[in-house]
Amino acid sequence: MTRRTHAALAAALAATLTLGLGACKNDKSDSGADAAAGSTKGPGAESGSIVGGTPVKGGTLTVLSNQDFAHLDPARNWVVPHMDFGTRLIYRTLTTFKSEPGAAGSEIVPDLATDLGKSSEGGKVWTFTLKDGLKYEDGTPIKSADIKYNVERSFSPDLTGGPDYAAQYLAGGESYKGPLNGEHLASIETPDDKTIVFHLKRPVAEFSDTVTLPTFSPVPQAKEKGTQYDARPFSSGPYKIETYDRGKQLVLVRNDSWDQATDTVRKAYPDRIVVTQGIKGGQADDRIIASDGADANAINMPWMQHETVAKVLPKADVKSRMVAEQTGCTDMLYLNTAKAPFDDPKVREAMMWAVDREAQVTAFGGPAVTDAATSYLPPSLTGGVKSDPLKIPVAGDPEKAKAMLKDAGKTDLKVSLTVSLGDKTRAEAIQQSLAKAGVQVTVNTTDPSAFADTIGDTKNAPELTLNGWCPDYPSGATFLPFLFDGRTIKEKGNQGNYSQFKDQATMDRMDQIAAMTDVDEAGKAWQQLDQDLMKKAPAVPLLWERRPLLVGTNVAGAFGNAGFAGMIDLATVGLKDPAKGK
Repeated sequence: MTRRTHAALAAALAATLTLGLGACKNDKSDSGADAAAGSTKGPGAESGSIVGGTPVKGGTLTVLSNQDFAHLDPARNWVVPHMDFGTRLIYRTLTTFKSEPGAAGSEIVPDLATDLGKSSEGGKVWTFTLKDGLKYEDGTPIKSADIKYNVERSFSPDLTGGPDYAAQYLAGGESYKGPLNGEHLASIETPDDKTIVFHLKRPVAEFSDTVTLPTFSPVPQAKEKGTQYDARPFSSGPYKIETYDRGKQLVLVRNDSWDQATDTVRKAYPDRIVVTQGIKGGQADDRIIASDGADANAINMPWMQHETVAKVLPKADVKSRMVAEQTGCTDMLYLNTAKAPFDDPKVREAMMWAVDREAQVTAFGGPAVTDAATSYLPPSLTGGVKSDPLKIPVAGDPEKAKAMLKDAGKTDLKVSLTVSLGDKTRAEAIQQSLAKAGVQVTVNTTDPSAFADTIGDTKNAPELTLNGWCPDYPSGATFLPFLFDGRTIKEKGNQGNYSQFKDQATMDRMDQIAAMTDVDEAGKAWQQLDQDLMKKAPAVPLLWERRPLLVGTNVAGAFGNAGFAGMIDLATVGLKDPAKGK
C-alpha cells in the first residue's frame, strides 16, 4: 500500500526517513501500565504487541512529522501513512481494516457499509448498503450518491496521485474524465440514499478489500473544491480539521456528529490531535526518546529512522515503548528495461547475482532489524513462507555475475543509479557490490520533493533506482500488476513500474489470474507468477522491512497495523493520563 509506498511508498518521505525496520523481542511490560486488553504479548520491540495499555478518553495526542501530507483529499490519498491518517481519523470507507495488532490487522470488516458487500453476476456486480445514522461533521446524512461522487472524482485528470482501482475495475471508465464537467459514470448506481451498486468490467473476487481505499469514502458534491479540497476534507470520521497551516501544523478536533454506535473500529480517545510538521526525523526520534513535557504524548509519523533503533534497543525503559510490525512491503533495485543494458535479460539476470543484499541489510540497520528479500512478493502474500526461487546467496556471487556479463558480451558496464537523498548510504552499498562484478555505478541523489517526478519521467529515467512497494490489501493483485504490468507505464508521473517492464506473456497471465473467481486459486497463481518474474529479473528484491514505531511515555494503545503496512493504528491510540496531555 504504498502505495503504496502504495501504498506505494512516498518518495517524498525517503529523504529523511528510511523504510521500516524490525527489532529484537522484549516481553517486559511498560512501567505503570499493563498490556492492552486482549493482547497476548507484552509491549516491546516485536510484532503483534501493544504499548501502554488501554487509553483513557481525553487529552491531546501530538504527532511529530518531518513534512506535510502528500494529499488528504480521499480521491488523491495513496501514501501509506497518510491513508492511515485520513481513513482512521477524518473519513470512513465502505469497508476497512480491523483494528488489531499482528496478522488480525489485515482482516477486512464493514465500515460505512452494513456488511462486506454482496456480489452477483459471478463477481461483476457488487452491492453495498449503508448503515443507519451516518452523518457528516455538520450533521447532514451521508448518502450513497456521495460515495459515487468521490469515486468519480478519482478519474479527474486534475486530481492526480490517488489509487486507480476504480479506473481499472469499473465498466465504462476507459474514457471517463470525472464529474467536474457534469458527467457521471453509469456503472455506479445509487437507487436510493443507502444503496450503491458497482458494475465491473470483469469479476473481482476481492472487491470487498478494494473498497477499503480512500477512493470509496464519501464527498458531497456541494463541498467540491477541486485541488483545494486537499486542505479541508469534509469529515465523515471521528475528527474534523480545525486549522491546517500547510507544512507547519494540522489540528484535529472531535466531530460531534460522528456516532460511535455506527463505528466498530475507531475509538477516538484523544480530544485533539496536533500534527507538528517540518521536524527532521532524527530530532523527532530524540524528542520521543526523552519524552519531556508534551513529547510524552507524542508519536512519530511515519516511523523512526533506522539509526535511532541502535539508541533504543539497549535501553529497556525506552525499548518497552517500541513496536516493530511487519510491513508486507518489498524494497527493490529497479532495472530500467526500456534502455540498454537492462533491455537484455541476461544482463538483468547477472544483476540478481551481483547485488550484495547482505550489505543492504547492514546499511539498513543490520540483521536484527530487517530481512534480505528473496522474491518480489513478501511473506505476507505467500502464506507466511519466504519464497526463494533463485537460491542466490544473500551476499551475491560477483564472480558468477561477472562471467554471466562476459557471456552476454557486456563487460565494463557504466550505469547511473538515482536515489532520494536519504538512501545515499544504501546506494553506495549497491555501487560497491556491483563494482565487484565489473559494473561501474554513478550515484545521483535527488531532493525528496523532486524524486517522484524524476524517476516517473520515463523518457529520462535512470538505469537504476531504489524504491519499494506495499500491497493495498493482502493480495498479489495489489502488488505484481502495479510493478510489472507494462500497460500501467505512463510517460509522466509513472508509478510502480519503474523498471518499465513490458512483457506480453506476463500481461496475459495477469489477465488470466485477474479473471479467477476463486481467491485461493488466484493466490497460488500470483505466487507462481512471482517465481516466473524472478527469472525474467526486471528488478532485484532487496529487503523485507518492519516499521520501527516509538511512542512517548504517556501514550497508550499503540500498535502497528498490518493492514496499513505496519503504521501505528490511529483508530485506537490515545493517552494513559489525559490530564498530562492538556
